[in-house]
Amino acid sequence: MAKGYWIGRVDVDNFEKYKKYVTANAAPFAEYGARFLVRGGQFENPEGTSRSRNVVLEFPSYQAALDCYNSAGYQAARALRTPVSECDMVIVEGHDE
Repeated sequence: MAKGYWIGRVDVDNFEKYKKYVTANAAPFAEYGARFLVRGGQFENPEGTSRSRNVVLEFPSYQAALDCYNSAGYQAARALRTPVSECDMVIVEGHDE
């Protein structure tokens, strides 16, 4: 079964309030088996546009990635994020050879 991934690009306007989102998302991420592959860090943007923060999470399956995003726990966390940041998010199925 192919894994699922969240690819997020985020500009944070208020890091103190954003920390509440980070705390709140830990429980749904654990529940759905998420693992951070990228969480901020140095980057270059040789093509297209970018945001200041990049995040990639790996889930055991594409369905788990969708279920996590749609869960009550993550939506409560998301409600803390949206007023203090702008985010582009893609949920994608991994390549399974």
